[in-house]
Amino acid sequence: MSAYNKTNGHPSTFILIGIPGLEASHVWISIPFFMVYLLALLGNCSLLFIIKTDFSLHEPMYLFLCMLAVADLVVCTTAVPKLLSLFWFHDREIRFGACLTQVFLIHACSTMESGFFLAMAFDRYVAICKPLRHSAILTHSVVSGMGIGIVLRGTALLFPHPFLLYWLPYCRTNIISHTYCEFMALIKIACAETRIRKTYSLIVAFLTGGVDLILIICSYVLILHTVFQLPSKDARLKSLGTCGSHVCVILVSYTPAFFSFLTHRFGHHVAPHVHIFVANIYLLVPPMVNPIIYGVRTKRIRDKKVYKKILLQN
Repeated sequence: MSAYNKTNGHPSTFILIGIPGLEASHVWISIPFFMVYLLALLGNCSLLFIIKTDFSLHEPMYLFLCMLAVADLVVCTTAVPKLLSLFWFHDREIRFGACLTQVFLIHACSTMESGFFLAMAFDRYVAICKPLRHSAILTHSVVSGMGIGIVLRGTALLFPHPFLLYWLPYCRTNIISHTYCEFMALIKIACAETRIRKTYSLIVAFLTGGVDLILIICSYVLILHTVFQLPSKDARLKSLGTCGSHVCVILVSYTPAFFSFLTHRFGHHVAPHVHIFVANIYLLVPPMVNPIIYGVRTKRIRDKKVYKKILLQN
């Protein structure tokens, strides 16, 4: 463990301790983490390859799915290699600049994921509620503009986070009780007033994940209203079936995300190892599950030979 050397009011390195209380089990915990990460890489890269090479899949839903896959890959790749290095080789040190970069990439891309979920919900709303105008409303230029807007929103709102952390003094300790650098984990070890920073973080979380979820719920209320007005049961089931993959992905992603967010700020009685374990699940499981859900439930992707091989391996 390196000495605690301060540079310009902050340490030159931070020390990650992993999952508190489970240090002896780090090697065993790393095995499923590593397998999940490999499946996430394989699934998302295959999804990107299939959609890129098959022009019949160049439709709004699949294009948004590609954007989600890229964000998933960035999130898990930003955190997992360092996590595995910590668990396997006891490489606990992370440079201050690398830590702040990790904070930005994880939070910004997670925000972008939420935006892509909203874009996919809008696509389902137009496809079911305004089917005759779907191709006219969601043109390639509109889809590209929505994707760029989501990326710019995530970048702009999360760009201040590293600077808010950079300007804090860390005079008490440089030890982070986590497996990766996370905004609230760094806030907790700072020895200065952090109320404004916490407030900003809460506002950003509401303006992104909170607003996105509210709009997604509103879109599905309108979808259900339209679906239940259809004359036949088969038509209703078919329409709802096109939303099944999206709903599953939202549940898989938002459930651990909100648990992690709320316990960090309000769950003072939740055991640290429970919170950190859930935080890692949030980074690892959705990127692995998302391509599998779409591969299993979407016939046009499932019929591709590459995806058949992946599903058989799993």
